[in-house]
Amino acid sequence: MNSLKVFTGNAHPTLAREICAVLGIPLGRTECRRFADGEAYCQILENVRGMDVFVIQPTCPPADSNLMELLIMLDAFKRSSAARITAVLPYYGYARQDRKDKPRVPISAKLVADLLTAAGADRVLAMDLHAPAIQGFFNIPVDHLFAAPVMIDHVESLKLKNVVIVSPDAGGVERARAYAKRLDASLAIIDKRRGEGNEPKVMHVIGEVEGRTCLIVDDIVDTAGTLAGTVQALTRKGAPAVYGCFTHAVLSGSAVDRIRSSEMAQTVVTNTIPIEDEKRRAGRITVLSVAGLLGEAIKRIHTNSSVSSLFV
Repeated sequence: MNSLKVFTGNAHPTLAREICAVLGIPLGRTECRRFADGEAYCQILENVRGMDVFVIQPTCPPADSNLMELLIMLDAFKRSSAARITAVLPYYGYARQDRKDKPRVPISAKLVADLLTAAGADRVLAMDLHAPAIQGFFNIPVDHLFAAPVMIDHVESLKLKNVVIVSPDAGGVERARAYAKRLDASLAIIDKRRGEGNEPKVMHVIGEVEGRTCLIVDDIVDTAGTLAGTVQALTRKGAPAVYGCFTHAVLSGSAVDRIRSSEMAQTVVTNTIPIEDEKRRAGRITVLSVAGLLGEAIKRIHTNSSVSSLFV
């Protein structure tokens, strides 16, 4: 472990410190700041020549600033002769733009992958990518972690009865099915259509939810518009209690107000994105730490051990 060093930018230093505590090593010293005109500046304040370097930086809001800071840090490590540089992205920004679903639109997830590689990343460690196919956008190794072990441990501690796992859209069925298998629960799907102004409009529930405890599972909760509509649809169908598990708490706009005004029994997220205490309390949001999972993955990557066995 003497050749392992972990660094972070300004996106989520709290998570980086938790990961270092798991690994039993100090957090690497850097200076990341902004010039007067807003340009990012980064300097590595210790020797990294020949080291195995991990840079922890979720590209969460403000996504552009955090992404640019990460790219500059990667370039700094590359020019400082680090032996290997791993970009650790607990939250991979721009992942929702992963295909051309309309004419003349970019595939931003691929662009970000190219930028990370060009900046000097030798491998990437990510968690709950919006689309698993994003791994194929890279020409370098990608280790894809899942928050499911942390979430499932929490759900099991709640000792819920007669549980049905709910996917809020057809695209999340695979994720919901994995939870259902681990929790020995049934599965339901929300048929979601887009209304005016691209606002999600929940049409109907596919599956039996009447008299059952519903657990909504998704990778991202952003504006919580889909979440609020899903909760309404489930309660109309006779679900006595609705819980939610979401890996990435983006919580844009009025998301916290929508969560607070919904009939959610509990909203569970992870700390892949920093959450202000005010938002957490206002939305009655339970935050679980993925530092242990990320720390163990970093240790296994450094020692060339199996990462996939974490999920067996």
